[in-house]
Amino acid sequence: MPTHGSLTKAGKVRAQTPKIEKSNMTKRPGPRRRNSRNYHSRIVYQPVDKQFRRRR
Repeated sequence: MPTHGSLTKAGKVRAQTPKIEKSNMTKRPGPRRRNSRNYHSRIVYQPVDKQFRRRR
């Protein structure tokens, strides 16, 4: 089976890139978690007086 380029060059670019250590930044929640949180804060746990207002 022919290859696209020789296998001796495999991993060349990754080996050349400088190693960067991981930073201690906190990860943001993913879209699923964020949407769930928004839904619960806006609809499920909404105060009672706001539930009966008319939507425009």
